Amino acid sequence: MKFVDEVQVRVEAGDGGNGAIGFRREKYIPMGGPNGGDGGDGGSVYLIATENTNTLVDFRYHTVHRAERGQNGQTRECTGKKGEDFYVLVPLGTKVSDAETQEVIGDLTTVGQTLLVAQGGFHGLGNTRFKSSINRAPQKASKGSAGEHRILHLELTLIADVGLLGMPNAGKSSLIRAVSSATPKVADYPFTTLYPNLGVVRVDDLRSFVIADIPGVIEGAAEGAGLGLQFLKHLERTGLLLHVLDIEPYESSESPVQAAQKISLEIAKWSAELANKPRWLVLNKIDRVLDEELDAHCQAIIDELNWTDRVFKISAINGEGTKALTYSIMDFLEEHRKIASKPPAEPVIVWD
Repeated sequence: MKFVDEVQVRVEAGDGGNGAIGFRREKYIPMGGPNGGDGGDGGSVYLIATENTNTLVDFRYHTVHRAERGQNGQTRECTGKKGEDFYVLVPLGTKVSDAETQEVIGDLTTVGQTLLVAQGGFHGLGNTRFKSSINRAPQKASKGSAGEHRILHLELTLIADVGLLGMPNAGKSSLIRAVSSATPKVADYPFTTLYPNLGVVRVDDLRSFVIADIPGVIEGAAEGAGLGLQFLKHLERTGLLLHVLDIEPYESSESPVQAAQKISLEIAKWSAELANKPRWLVLNKIDRVLDEELDAHCQAIIDELNWTDRVFKISAINGEGTKALTYSIMDFLEEHRKIASKPPAEPVIVWD
């Protein structure tokens, strides 16, 4: 299935039904008076977040979504039926904005969250509403108001706890395969990952987290080179970044340190917020280095990068070191969730 993370759709709420003009015509009631009923309100359009899909591809083929018009009022003071609301399912992490004004309407981040995006029209009033002491037989009714029409820009940002960063062929897809049930394509050539993948990492029966793999970031990604510009935004909601580094790249003119520095530069260009997220260094493909040389080889990379955050040595292809990595990630996420859930401290008031 093709991954689509940005689309434009048109939403049209229903118009309100018109009010009716009518008069009572009953035996023995010569001056029955007005009895025209109100129209019904038009239906509104809502977006609902669901976890059953992770792409906006369906909106490429269904670009217009309409709610039902309210029915017109009838005589005998019968009110028209309200138009049915229209509900549109969108993936978790969908950001909604008005395509014409650029106004952000909402951000759907929890399952079942509902967002009103087009308000239905208000019902028209029947002539009964216009009866007064000086106008006993009004020949007037109002029309329902028009429903709201909008062109929406939908932008999907995947919701994950951990995001993977790295050059093409650094081993990100192999890592997500090793620690989760996700099965992204793995091959010995660049850009085997063409769209983001999500995987659920189960540390034990009660604890898990979601990890996101995006296509490899290359030099110039922040300016549009490669696929980086299109998918870097999918790391913005994560709480932790794993910088995956191939410590012994084949057929590459640049060293692991140069590759890491290029990634850091592109992240800083893209977003200061993303650059300031906690980032751990994951030295991958340790199986390519002799055991007696491994520690010195890794330490040389760490020293040259002047890396001060946590470092892990793994071989994603055979799973070596991945278990310790996932447990450390889980501990980190749980600690930060506890901090985030603490209520803010109440201010201390000192009376003179």
